[in-house]
Amino acid sequence: MIKVTYLDHSGFLVELEDAYFLFDYYKGRLPQIDLEKKMFVFVSHAHHDHYRKDIFNLRKHFREIRYVLSSDIEIKAEKDIVQMQPNEKKEVMGAEIRTLRSTDEGVAFVVHYAGKTIYHAGDLNWWHWEGEPDEKNTEMRRAYQAEINRLMDEKIDIAFVPVDPRLGEQYCWGLDCFMKRTETKVVFPMHFWGNYSIFNRLALEKCAKDYEDRIVRIEKPGQVFLLDEMDENDRIRVRYSSILQQ
Repeated sequence: MIKVTYLDHSGFLVELEDAYFLFDYYKGRLPQIDLEKKMFVFVSHAHHDHYRKDIFNLRKHFREIRYVLSSDIEIKAEKDIVQMQPNEKKEVMGAEIRTLRSTDEGVAFVVHYAGKTIYHAGDLNWWHWEGEPDEKNTEMRRAYQAEINRLMDEKIDIAFVPVDPRLGEQYCWGLDCFMKRTETKVVFPMHFWGNYSIFNRLALEKCAKDYEDRIVRIEKPGQVFLLDEMDENDRIRVRYSSILQQ
């Protein structure tokens, strides 16, 4: 079983049998944590809505902890800090981690650990902004699709992908491209700035009909999801668990 806690915005905590994976935590409250497990803390880039410096306080509590940070984050080198540039691959405490180049700042992460594959996009997205020159939007489309194409050989168990409502009608283009070009069991939309109505919009999108049963609906910060594998068809069943008291 895999446990996923939605913290807020693009922040998630993924719990496996012997390890935690904390992604882009800047807001919300962490649940009770087993300090005997490994802790991996990921920061995709230095933007304020993906990075808070007090994450380094966690090193006081865990015997085994590593911070995996994008190379755009300026920080003093420490033995528990691993910085990664785009298009790198590293082994960290038993995890194989590779990065993609973001279409904004920093990197996206692909994490292989204990037979599971987790993808966190950071700000890698199809950022199509109305009013931008056609040439710039075309460049963005090509850059995003090129990065997603690098995932076509991956079998992803859990993905976290932006659906930013500020993009207007184009808010789901990145998610749609990702889901149609990758083999992903479940996806958690993120980076929606507290606008939970985005899930109602997604439910009505014709483009999402092919994968609507793989989209996890988030309702509130602190929501906990329990993911069970269903071997007969290699799918994952999502159970909605408790919501942490904020």
